[in-house]
Amino acid sequence: MQNKGYFISSEGPEGAGKTTVMNLLGKKLKDEGYDVVMTREPGGIMISEKIRNIILNNEHTMMDSRTEALLYAAARRQHLVEKVQPAIEAGKIVICDRFIDSSLAYQGYARGIGVEEILAINKFAIGQTMPNKTILFDIDPSIGLERIEAHSNREKNRLDVESLAFHERVREGYLSLAGQYPNRIQVIDASRTLEEVLEEVYIVIKRELEIIR
Repeated sequence: MQNKGYFISSEGPEGAGKTTVMNLLGKKLKDEGYDVVMTREPGGIMISEKIRNIILNNEHTMMDSRTEALLYAAARRQHLVEKVQPAIEAGKIVICDRFIDSSLAYQGYARGIGVEEILAINKFAIGQTMPNKTILFDIDPSIGLERIEAHSNREKNRLDVESLAFHERVREGYLSLAGQYPNRIQVIDASRTLEEVLEEVYIVIKRELEIIR
């Protein structure tokens, strides 16, 4: 159906519902005949999943913020070269749950390390590979955290137990990035129903895919 690979990332604060929506989007696109690869960060492949377990372990609350940032970048590099880039080169659509913007918002902005510093680390990790389109699921952090509490079967990690102020800074960081990269980052109001959010994301992505066909 297409001869060019396409890289989509999804971003957003905790509890925004991005994983659920993007999984449904991936299934919808597969049903339409698109060759779709679903993956996540940190993770997606064996080495990166092991790094994920270190980063998000609730026992590792003493982890230094720069250590955290470097671990994310290391996981991202391995995932990129082992899974993402080969799929793109093979003409597939890659849908990745989080990518570089997560590091910029969480470590660069919310942790206070500095966006430029985190960007430099990640440029070393990813080179010139950036998502063609990023879907930013925007939601009030208090609502997102309430959603997490309401879903006991959801993975609760070290970031979920951060303060509300931390999650508010994450949201500020994301919206700042959306302002800097308006052509790449599409902001979606994630406070609406699952069906409404999915429909808007589907329209956005289908429009992008039609352009490259």
